[in-house]
Amino acid sequence: INLENIIESIRLAKKAGCRFRTGPELEVTGYGCQDHFFEQDTFFHSWQSIAKILDSDLTDGILVDIGMPIMHKNVRYNSRIFILNRKIIAIRPKILMADDGNYRETRWFTPWSKYDQLEEHVLPMAISKITGQRSVPFGVMILECKDCTIACETCEELF
Repeated sequence: INLENIIESIRLAKKAGCRFRTGPELEVTGYGCQDHFFEQDTFFHSWQSIAKILDSDLTDGILVDIGMPIMHKNVRYNSRIFILNRKIIAIRPKILMADDGNYRETRWFTPWSKYDQLEEHVLPMAISKITGQRSVPFGVMILECKDCTIACETCEELF
């Protein structure tokens, strides 16, 4: 259902003439996966959802921001993935975790601490076959577009 909702959201944004669409944190999996974030299948199925989006015209002419878990260099990150014109242009990991009250985010994810550097994230083979990309930038960044500048913050990063 999450994938269907993401696809519908992108379609509605495009129909309304939007050129940027953003979704919630961990939109692909949902926030409540808890210990399922320890399972490789959770990451594999997240990439399957992204593959379905990339292998269509959904992102043609619209920058799409989707929240999903990413395994980068064998470390789990709560991340944002930016897609435009059937290409992944960047992955932005969360830098501050929610660990108060009901939240135990550091149980499942690691905060990104390399604020001043970008790394290359090697994409899964299935994604590479669709996009022709081997890797994409991974880290905290600002996206400079033709008519705007985009950066993102997630949850605790806003407070």
